Amino acid sequence: MESIVETTRPPRIGIALGGGSARGWAHIGVLAALAERGIEPEIICGTSIGALVGGIAAAGKLAELEAWVAALTRRDVLGLVDFTIAGGGLIGGQKLINLYRQHLGDVTIEELPRRFAAVATDLDSGSEVWLQEGSLLDAIRASISLPGMFTPVRRGGRWLVDGGLANPVPVSLCRVLGADVVIAVDLHAAGRRQIGDRRAAETQPAVVRSRRRNNTNEARPPAVTWVVQSALDIMQVRLSRARLAGDPPDLILAPRVLHVSSLEFVGGKATIAEGRNVVRRMMPAIQDLLDSVRAS
Repeated sequence: MESIVETTRPPRIGIALGGGSARGWAHIGVLAALAERGIEPEIICGTSIGALVGGIAAAGKLAELEAWVAALTRRDVLGLVDFTIAGGGLIGGQKLINLYRQHLGDVTIEELPRRFAAVATDLDSGSEVWLQEGSLLDAIRASISLPGMFTPVRRGGRWLVDGGLANPVPVSLCRVLGADVVIAVDLHAAGRRQIGDRRAAETQPAVVRSRRRNNTNEARPPAVTWVVQSALDIMQVRLSRARLAGDPPDLILAPRVLHVSSLEFVGGKATIAEGRNVVRRMMPAIQDLLDSVRAS
C-alpha cells in the first residue's frame, strides 16, 4: 500500500520596494542580504527606484547592478542625462533605458523567472496603474518618471508618471499577486530628513547678504530639481504612512538612509551596505515571521 505524504507549500514571499530616488540603492543590499540567507521572494513589486531595482533583480541581474552602482561616478551620471525640449519634463530618460537594455535585452515581464510588477500613476485620473506585462524596461521607465524631471510615458492611451504619487510602497500589489507574506522596504519610514543634514544641506537654498543699502537678508531661490524632489519627499512620507496603515505589511524594513540626498546617485556603495545592515538587524524578526507562517 502506497503511503500518502502530505506536503505543505512554503509561504509565498512578496517584497514591496518603495520609492525614494537615490536612497533606493538600499534595495540592492536588502535583496542581496536576503538571498544570502536563502530568502528569495517569489513576488517583487516596486515603485519608482524600487521598480528599477526590483525589475533588474527579477531578471537575475542584481549582482551586475550592484557592481555598476558601486562604481558609478558623477561623470557617469551626467552622461546619462539627456535633456529634452519636447515638453513634459527636463530629461528624456532614453540614455538610461538604453544602458539597461544593453544588459537586459528586450525582456518582457512575462518572461521573468519571478513574478514582478511596477506601479505608475495615470497623470489624468491620478489613479495607480499596475504594470504586470509587456516590456520590462518600459514599465520601469514609466514608474520612475518623476514629474517635472522625466518626461511622462505614453502607454495604453494614458500618460504615466512616477508611481510614488499614488502608491509609494506597493504592499497591496504584492498581495493581489498572491503573496502570503509581504515584507515592505520603506525608505521614508523615519519621516522627513533633517534640514541640518550635511548632504541635504548641499541642495538647500543659501542665505546671502544683500548688497542693497538696506543691508537685509534675502534667500536665493532653490533649484527646480530640489523643489520637485523635496515636494515629492513630503508627499511620499505622508502618503506611505496612510497607505501602510490601511494595508500594513507583515514586516517593515526601514534602512537608515534619510541622510542621503534623494538626487545623490553617486556614492551608492554605502547606501547598499545599509540595505544589508537592515536585514542583519531585522533577521530575528524576519525568521520569526517566516517560522510563524510555516507553522500556521
